[in-house]
Amino acid sequence: MSMTPKDAVEFVRSNEAEFVDIRFTDLFGMWHHFTMPAQNFTEDLFEEGLGFDGSSLRGFQSINESDMLLVPDPDTLFMDPFYDAPTACVVCNIEDPITRQPYSKDPRFVALKAEQYLKSTGIGDTAFFGPEAEFFVFDSLVYDHTPAGSFYRIDSKEASWNSGKEEIGGFAIRPKGGYFPVPPVDKLQDLRGEMFSNLMEVGVEVEIHHHEVASAGQCEIDMKFDSCLRMADKVQKYKYVVKSTAFQYGMVATFMPKPLFGDNGSGMHVHLSIWKNGETIMYDEAGYAGLSDQARYMIGGILKHAPSLLAFCAPTTNSYRRLVPGYEAPINLMYSQRNRSACVRIPMYSKSPKAKRIEFRAPDPTANPYLAFPAILMAALDGIQNRIEPPKPLDKDLYELPPAERKDIPQTPGSLRATLQALRDDHDYLLKGDVFTQDLIDSYIEYKLANECDAVDLRPHPYEFYLYSDI
Repeated sequence: MSMTPKDAVEFVRSNEAEFVDIRFTDLFGMWHHFTMPAQNFTEDLFEEGLGFDGSSLRGFQSINESDMLLVPDPDTLFMDPFYDAPTACVVCNIEDPITRQPYSKDPRFVALKAEQYLKSTGIGDTAFFGPEAEFFVFDSLVYDHTPAGSFYRIDSKEASWNSGKEEIGGFAIRPKGGYFPVPPVDKLQDLRGEMFSNLMEVGVEVEIHHHEVASAGQCEIDMKFDSCLRMADKVQKYKYVVKSTAFQYGMVATFMPKPLFGDNGSGMHVHLSIWKNGETIMYDEAGYAGLSDQARYMIGGILKHAPSLLAFCAPTTNSYRRLVPGYEAPINLMYSQRNRSACVRIPMYSKSPKAKRIEFRAPDPTANPYLAFPAILMAALDGIQNRIEPPKPLDKDLYELPPAERKDIPQTPGSLRATLQALRDDHDYLLKGDVFTQDLIDSYIEYKLANECDAVDLRPHPYEFYLYSDI
């Protein structure tokens, strides 16, 4: 049941909040906020909005058009579990203050339009997303970069490189040995339990938590699936809760895809299913892995558009330290049942038609969920609309194929720059229904190229000194 502005004001009063935190997301997925006294949070704000400077945020407005409005969504209210003073939080949509139209570069508006477009196609009325966002928790993480030098340094009581320290007690985790060990090898059980409780408190339904494959504190907490917009809202809460809980423990949580050399990176495998009138469109008992024709075409669309999709789904230069052969990296543009070496996997845990879904394994948790989820949905819908057949499924370990057999399998791009070029060349499917707009795509590409690709390429890497300083 949706909340009204009146319900929202009553929520703040009944929870005895002293403050209300106003939150919104920028083009690249960062949550921003400012705080107001609870007595000033009135029903009028849901009509009038709250002003902010759009020119001070990456990829948004020029300085001569800086004034923008934040309009609270009453359905998003929750109590923050970390502030000392009781504080209610509300997520906002962004509008132009003159036209009062939704802002085309508001990522949350993209997710809303994607849901509307799905209904308009007649293919389905609800798309369910279930992301598995992995992360690392370190005991310390420090870094610096100046013209005179650069470094990063991480540490973890679990890390394999600390096995020689007496205080570890012989319970370090060897590389790629972190999947499901019990304590005292798993030293983060209580921390994850606290994260789990905090997530439930802010309205994120979670199902399990566990240690992940990598040494040095890799973890995962699985959220129950939800619709596109609501799931994107929950991913923002998830990242906030994980990082804030770790901070309370004196630790550092990061969703960086590949912070650790020589071990598994952190992905965000995205499970997707489309439903219509309360029934899944994904299932056919006679199909490969129980997939319907429409589900197979969805895979065809995702695999066809994967290079451009990754500009939103694996959106950092560090993402392509993860998307390399080995380390369970899903770089092969194939699909398969059960097979984690394929870019798209069909989970086979359940025989129930309701559980039938596809899993896109290339995304990582640095993605802006308000852009990544709609982009995946638009690619899937394009596959259905154009009856795009994927390559035949391959149920072998793709990493162990002979070179002659492996050479014909297409792979994901090897750099952020390549995916941005792919997005420049292939984005018409995103523009359908005005879900993505040309100005958003252009701003996104321009910023990423100049401030991330060029910025990384221009700086010497510390390992280059090891390779070349004595030549």
